[in-house]
Amino acid sequence: MALPLSALPPQLHFRAIIFMWSVGKRMKNEWHCEANKLRTALPMKRLLIAFSLIFSTCTSVVAASPRDVKAFDQIIAEMSEASSPIKRYQAWFPSDEKPGTIIVRASERRLYLILGDGWAMKYGIGVARDGFEWSGEFQVSMKRQWPDWTPPPEMLQRQPDLPKHKEGGPDNPLGARALYLGDTLYRIHGSNEPETIGQAVSSGCIRMANEDVIDLYNRVRVGTKVIIEP
Repeated sequence: MALPLSALPPQLHFRAIIFMWSVGKRMKNEWHCEANKLRTALPMKRLLIAFSLIFSTCTSVVAASPRDVKAFDQIIAEMSEASSPIKRYQAWFPSDEKPGTIIVRASERRLYLILGDGWAMKYGIGVARDGFEWSGEFQVSMKRQWPDWTPPPEMLQRQPDLPKHKEGGPDNPLGARALYLGDTLYRIHGSNEPETIGQAVSSGCIRMANEDVIDLYNRVRVGTKVIIEP
């Protein structure tokens, strides 16, 4: 008998979905590695519940292609645990910039999308950690849904255990959407770690919760002006 997702503690729903997808994608040889990760975070009783859920539902999850945007978006939409701890809202934000402009204020850990008439959509973000801060004015050069991730050589030198390439999907660090900034290596992108929103933890990219980056992605176009402030 299949267990409903509600059988798991709420804080584990999002991790269970990612884990199920990873099991199907990486298959048996990497399954034990992912299981060990989950085991360290769960008492045995909860682990058994998670395994029962995985085995009863993984067929339908595995059937989804890594490029199946609709399927992955549905997973995110149903997972309240994937939500940002900082809710977006329309805020008073007078600016001389044109509607559609994105302004990132790293010190506030907030992103503003100018709406006009003194208003902006305000999002919580994760920003660069100490030593990786940057600023400037750019344009959105490309938009991607569930993008692949290829860590740059500098990042691989700092973290040699990272994969050299990772296909898009729920366990990809770039999350559901990415806005590429000019010809730089920086992006405004989603995250599979929503708990990091509001913190300074990245290597330079601007992180957003998946639900927020999907909302932003749908509001902006290639060529959008992006201002990164300290």
